[in-house]
Amino acid sequence: MLSLIQILLLILDIVWFIILAHVIMSWLINFQVLNLHQQLVAQIWYGLNRILEPIYGPIRRILPSMGGLDLTPLVVLIAVYALRIVLINNAVYFY
Repeated sequence: MLSLIQILLLILDIVWFIILAHVIMSWLINFQVLNLHQQLVAQIWYGLNRILEPIYGPIRRILPSMGGLDLTPLVVLIAVYALRIVLINNAVYFY
């Protein structure tokens, strides 16, 4: 059971990294440091969007519209961190 918790923690770490990469890349695109007309940048951007949209979609439907500010990644990062806390606290019982 402990190895299952470790695998879930690894998956949560990967999701955390992907979300951070998506947020940083969106900032770089908005500040015109990166250009979506470059093929590699566009492929990475659309790939990250396709990976994260199933996670972001339901949360975007719940959150109210904030104009140009998207708080969905912040909500997802908080949820991932909360899940990590729950898994780590429950892992203590399996030692």
